[in-house]
This record gives sequence, C-alpha cells and structure tokens, in this order.
Amino acid sequence: MIHLKAGQNTALTADSVRFTAQTTGTAELGALVVGEDLRVRDVHDHVCASRPAAPGVSFAGAAVDLTLSQIRSDAHAVLLFVVGGQTLGAVTAALYENGSPAAEFVIAPTAGESALICLEVYRRGGGWKLRALGQGYAGGAAQLLTAHGVTAPGPAPAQAWQAAPLAPPSAPTETVARPASGIPLEVDHGLQRMWMIFEDAARSAAALVSARDYATKRLDQELSEAVSNPATRNTPAADAARAEAQRRHDELVALADADHRRDSDQLGNEIAEADAAMPAALASWLAPAWTTRAARSDGIRLGELYAQDRGGLRVPYCVPVPLNRPLWVDTESTGAASRVIGALVARLVAAIPDKPTKVDLIDLTGGLRTLAAPLAPLLAGPVITDHGDISARLAELAHAAELAEIAYNSGQAVPPTEHRILVAADFPHGYQGSDVVRLGQLMVRGDLIGLSLVIVGTGSGEFGDGPVDLLAQSCRHLPTMPGTPLFDPWTGNAWELDLDMLPAEPELQARYLRM
Repeated sequence: MIHLKAGQNTALTADSVRFTAQTTGTAELGALVVGEDLRVRDVHDHVCASRPAAPGVSFAGAAVDLTLSQIRSDAHAVLLFVVGGQTLGAVTAALYENGSPAAEFVIAPTAGESALICLEVYRRGGGWKLRALGQGYAGGAAQLLTAHGVTAPGPAPAQAWQAAPLAPPSAPTETVARPASGIPLEVDHGLQRMWMIFEDAARSAAALVSARDYATKRLDQELSEAVSNPATRNTPAADAARAEAQRRHDELVALADADHRRDSDQLGNEIAEADAAMPAALASWLAPAWTTRAARSDGIRLGELYAQDRGGLRVPYCVPVPLNRPLWVDTESTGAASRVIGALVARLVAAIPDKPTKVDLIDLTGGLRTLAAPLAPLLAGPVITDHGDISARLAELAHAAELAEIAYNSGQAVPPTEHRILVAADFPHGYQGSDVVRLGQLMVRGDLIGLSLVIVGTGSGEFGDGPVDLLAQSCRHLPTMPGTPLFDPWTGNAWELDLDMLPAEPELQARYLRM
C-alpha cells in the first residue's frame, strides 16, 4: 500500500474501487462527479446518504464504491470527501482496489475545517489515476458543495448528512506533525491544472530519454557484435550489419523525437489555453488576467521549466499560496535578483485579493529600493535597512504566530484575516542567531497568520546542523544561475528553471505590484 502526501498521485489498475475514511467523532462520506472545471453537471452528480447513487458511484454508509467503467463518459474526475458535524480531527483516507488496500492519505486539518476533499480519482489518457488532495472547508458541507456547483434545490446541505460514526484507526497509521499538518495542497483547481500539464511533460520527456538511451545501448551492442569476429570485421557483411544497426538506431530515435514533438505541441496548446483562463498569480505577464479585476488563486507561478536537449517546450512552474514552504532565492546579490523578487511579491499580492495584504521588507543593501515605492501602500512598516532593526520586526511576527498557535491548540483557532508577506533579503549577513531562530519559528507557525516567507541570499552548499543550514534544508530553493538542475517528482529527469522577472518599466512594475 502506498502512503501518499498532498499532491502525490498514483495509477489505478482495477475497475472496482472503494473509498473509506477514519477519524474521531462523527462524519459522513460523499462523492462529487465533476467535469474539467471541477463542478458537477447537476444535482445527480452529488452522491451522499440522501442521494446514494450515480452512474458508477454508490454510497455505502461507511464507504463510497466506484466502478470506473460505468462513470459517465464526459466526467473528468470523482472527488471523494468527508463531512463532520463539527471541526474534523485527523482523517485517514484509504482507497481499495478489488478489495485490497492500495493507498492511504493522512490529513490533519489546522484551520477549523469541517469538510475535506480527501482524494480525487481522475481520468488520465485511457486510464484512471488517484491524487491525494486534502482540501479543507471551514464552512463545512455548504461551502464544499457550493464551490463545486451543487446549487440545485433539494435537502439543505446540513440536513443531507446523516452523520454516522467512523471507527478510529485500529492500528497506528502515518501521522502528519506540525509543520506538515499545516501544509496546504500541492495542487488544486488552477494549480492542479498546471501540475497536470507538468506531469504530462515529465512523462513525455522520460519516454524520450528512455528511447534515446535504449537506442544508444542497442547500437553499441550491435556494433560490437558486428566487429567481434576479426575474420569478418572488414567484410561487406560487417559493413552491412553496421549500417543496419545505425539505421535501426536512427529510426527509433526519429520515432521517439516525433512522439515527443507531438506531445510538446499538444501541451504547448494546453498551456496557452490555460494562460488565457488562469488568475493573474498563475498567468504570464501578458495574460488578460493582469488587465482585469484580480481573482483569488490557489498558487503562484515561479517561472518556466525547460530542457535544451528536449525541444522548445517551456512548462510553467507553480506552487501553492500561502506558501507551504518558504521560497529561498539563491543569489550573491539582492540587487541582481530584484526583478525576480519583485515578480514573486507581485504574484503573492495578486493571489489573495480578498484579504488585506501586508508586506514586511528587510533590505540591508538597498537592492530592493525600486520595489519599495510601488509597495508603499502595502508595507507593514518602514523598510528595514539597518540590521539592528531586524530582531524587533521578526519578534513581532513570531509573537503573533505563537498566539495563533496557542489558539489553535486550545480549539479556538480562526482563519487568518490578512495575508502577510515577509521578504528577508541579504540573508544571512547581518542577521543575529536569534533572528535565524525566529525565521525558523515563522516557517513552522507562519501559516497560522497567513504568512508567506521569501528569503533572499546565499545558502550553504553543504548542509550541516547549524540553524542556517537547517532553515535552508526546509526551503524551496530558486536558483538564479543558469545550468542549475531541478528534478521533477515523477520521473527524476533534470529541468532548468527560468525564473519570471518583473517587467523593467516603472509604470508596469507599479501596476503589477499593486494589483
């Protein structure tokens, strides 16, 4: 059985699938059959206790059963969820194929959620796959159902759930400890679409690399066989064998290249279509979203992934927001990376337009001075340019996070009312040891105050046990030097990241940073 983390996926091989969940207290399972927009077609796509069946999906009390071949042909996915009468505790979601355990996903809600989409069973090519989600809804069933288009008349959401107790786990299972318990989805909605494109690109790239490697190994073997006998090494037969080996190699490589070009062309079209529909935080700078009213986004775009030896496809690289891991911009010069930092801040601001945004800016060398003016309405306080002022600002944020954690542990947590963005530039020079500790505390607790943390500076090349090294290990590093490889999580193939940069024109910078 596979133990999934948020955002991970795995292929399904059976036609008969069962979803169960275990938690404390009372809860009810349910399912939504949705299209590519993650919305139901009508109320009949909502399977629950009061509406126990849809084509290929049936409610069985303590389980939801799926027969994949019978799900309506135009459905994109089935969302499998849990709803509680009150705040949910840790939930262990499990999926069975033909009665055998196939996957398990542990979710530990942190913001008072009473409804959770645990798993997504979705079409991929000619088959089906499973993705671990963990999307929570503090508004319970009503919020979850409305978000996915269930608005038709019928029993009120609260009445539709005839809550029945789900047995707690009979044996210890994988737990999610803080800060992991506060990690939001790696993929969801717009972000999910971009990651699905990335996964397809990774699979296609892996097929190309594999075919090339196989062709090369086979060519080497056949050429070796052709010259292995000294008596026939220089004969016409050996020449013909070598020529045939080369022809077979070139034919296989050409076929693999053609398949990859076809896939890349299709993915390029998908990227262009998605770019026209994405909220600004996930879109390119020239996308229409940047000229319209800002829309909330579940992620931000960091840049484009590419590989020079695999053609011209450039895949947007996107991550969740609020950031589930701090971003660390690896650079020797904050000023040289100022447009990269500006792009990150602009997208973080645009991602959550329905909450007030406050930006804390630490800029000891003045490398970010061009960003300070357009950001002035959003700044939480004066830009910190003296290292002696760092500790007080970080202590203020750390104290707020500590109070939020106390409220969370006492069961009185409330969702953050604002989005905080902390840019700690020129790190670690000029920062005291206590400042590094507070940054570590904010990395762990910052989600409780809606904090997104961006660190700018030089990271250790050899991670050790010191506070800076431990902090560096926990961040998502963004290299600013070309030639630094990043590896996709599905195939392990190398990609290069071309980070987005804020446009250089001052009027455009002001518009993007204050959208």
